[in-house]
Amino acid sequence: MADTGTEPRTEAGRAGLAALLAAPGRALIALDYDGTLAPIVPDPAAARAQPGAAAALARLAPLVGTLAVITGRPASLAVELGRLDQVPGLIVLGQYGRQRWESGTLTSPPAPPGVREAWAKLPSVLAALGAPEGTFLEDKGDAVAVHTRRTADPDAALNRFRGPLAALAERTGLVTEPGRMVIELRPAGSDKGQTLKDLCAERRASAVMYGGDDLGDRAAFLAVASLRSSGTPGLTVYSASGEVTALTELADLVVDGPGGVVALLESLATAVSGQSSG
Repeated sequence: MADTGTEPRTEAGRAGLAALLAAPGRALIALDYDGTLAPIVPDPAAARAQPGAAAALARLAPLVGTLAVITGRPASLAVELGRLDQVPGLIVLGQYGRQRWESGTLTSPPAPPGVREAWAKLPSVLAALGAPEGTFLEDKGDAVAVHTRRTADPDAALNRFRGPLAALAERTGLVTEPGRMVIELRPAGSDKGQTLKDLCAERRASAVMYGGDDLGDRAAFLAVASLRSSGTPGLTVYSASGEVTALTELADLVVDGPGGVVALLESLATAVSGQSSG
């Protein structure tokens, strides 16, 4: 097996990496955006990609069968913030897979009416809860999000909001998606796990790698495990932070945040290029 400079800690992960490197032209590499390709910042609108991320992706893109970003953000916004239009052939699946950006074209179903209803009701719901200073709302088009990162005690605020926001989601035909100091209300029927499985089937991938950092990525990590059980080798990569540890036990490989993800992508590109030139 070519040396990537990073060794998965699990046998299944090592097998997944070996399969990816053995046939990169048939492999699928998919990554989350926030916390994985981009550092988490107080203002989501300022979440630019980690320096070197777009260049690493562009280097890797022609070497692998499929390169994708799967994000809870609107696909076009992830493309803009990450300068992902510089990556040839990249597929960006936004809103957990509801939206698809590819070769400059965005396809997206209309948002269900419950999203606008939830957005209209959120201010009164939060006021009744005595939402602390620093709580802020994000309109994501096909979803809405309540952030607590800027509050004095983000975890306490998040715990206070969970039940009432779940009730609001149920009343408006939505579901809640927990994240890093955020609760999102979004349409049901799509998650990163099913989206990853669907893309793997569409592209007939012989091996799959997924990298993520948050609770919303758990479904994709479990999807990799499911794909492995049905014969498709896979590797899960956790972009580690001090805020979320729930993915650690599911990860085959742990790297140091977005900087570690970029370094991994560069090492993969070097390993695959070395095989090709050799």
